[in-house]
Amino acid sequence: MAACRGVWQEGLPEGRRMGTKYLWEKLQTLQCHFNWCLERKDEVVIGHVLKMVALKVEHTAYHNHSVYLAMRAYLQQVQGNYLEALDSLREAETRLQQDHPDNFSRQVLLIYGNYAWIYYHLVNYEMVELYLGRISEICQSLSSPEPYSVQFPEIDAQKGWSLLAFGFRNGEEAAECFQTALRGDPSNPDFQAGLAISVFASWTHSFKFHLREEARRLMEQALCCQPQNYEVKVHLADLLSDNDWRRSMDLRMEVARNSLNPEDLRNAARLWKKNLLPRAINTLREVIALDPDFHLLHYDLGVCYKMQLEEATSEERGEILAAAIESFQRAVETHPQSIFSRLELAQLYGKKAPLHAEEMYQNLLEELPTASKRCQQAIYLHWGDFLLHRKGLRQEALEMYQAGYLITGSHVKERRQLEARLMKLAEKFEEDSEMDQAEAVFETLRMRPEFQK
Repeated sequence: MAACRGVWQEGLPEGRRMGTKYLWEKLQTLQCHFNWCLERKDEVVIGHVLKMVALKVEHTAYHNHSVYLAMRAYLQQVQGNYLEALDSLREAETRLQQDHPDNFSRQVLLIYGNYAWIYYHLVNYEMVELYLGRISEICQSLSSPEPYSVQFPEIDAQKGWSLLAFGFRNGEEAAECFQTALRGDPSNPDFQAGLAISVFASWTHSFKFHLREEARRLMEQALCCQPQNYEVKVHLADLLSDNDWRRSMDLRMEVARNSLNPEDLRNAARLWKKNLLPRAINTLREVIALDPDFHLLHYDLGVCYKMQLEEATSEERGEILAAAIESFQRAVETHPQSIFSRLELAQLYGKKAPLHAEEMYQNLLEELPTASKRCQQAIYLHWGDFLLHRKGLRQEALEMYQAGYLITGSHVKERRQLEARLMKLAEKFEEDSEMDQAEAVFETLRMRPEFQK
């Protein structure tokens, strides 16, 4: 999916091309999803993001429904569904009028900007001009020095919510947006919650202690203003799980009793699986009954069954293994592009059907160029494990682990797993007196990705 893309109309008469270029230059200045380059860090799977956006439209705790509806329109046009995209924008306008009748003009620029871009892609330049004109009128009425943009905290927050919806890997950038919004509106409870979630998102991708403490402080502050915010509560429960287990448990229980958001309930179950695995499994089964098409619920249930396998007796293993495979298969059925679900399936098939597992890995390797950096790491990790443990190819496995470890801007969880694999291989090389190989591994480990530019 290309970021911030414009369309250059080849084959048009010279005068028409110049007019098109003039429109395109105006469109570049709009404050909307097309210009925020939301996917520039990694390729994203549109189906997954659309599902997450649908959950947010239905269950958001904030007055930002129109942001997600406008984002849905952006994603629909990426898929080529232009009529659906226009319908989503009309719905976004209606919802914005309901949620912010006294503040409509300060927040509608996002919707009008998306309209203008979609009509540009439809080569309907009359409608492009119409929405550019509406945007210009609003900016002029708000005394903006720029003809097609204006500096307001609401717009910074809209960008922050959109970045988070595209993935927690955008936490740092989203936090900057909410910090800017709060400088303009310091007491806004939605902005405070947005900042808290953004810092938490940053922590989940770095596990830095200062981010953990800052996220905890911000979430406590946000709950003072929004005591029924179950999204914040379940993330706070995560932060407290190591040093205040009782309160963490109370927060999870409150979320499970009161939240109707499948994502909140899924996050509560993920916390329970650490020490109350049966409770996690029961919760996920209950939520699946409410939303059977949410692929991450099936994925997490499969992970729980895999954890059960580690403690299962020989008599129990067959039934639990079948349940795990069924859960990951359902995850793939509901979201065929899910790389992590397919990796889990391949791993489970590794013993009983190695040829089928190898075929699955080969298919995943073909998707490396378009996969996110985290998914690339996961593919290298799992394929390396298969080469090492199922085929006995230590050198080939080493090359896969090295390739995954050296991916820059990657996710800390997978990088740590790859680091552990490399350390074990280095120790094995030393035991076998293959000192050159061991030193090569240690050299790789010294090449920390975060220091590479």
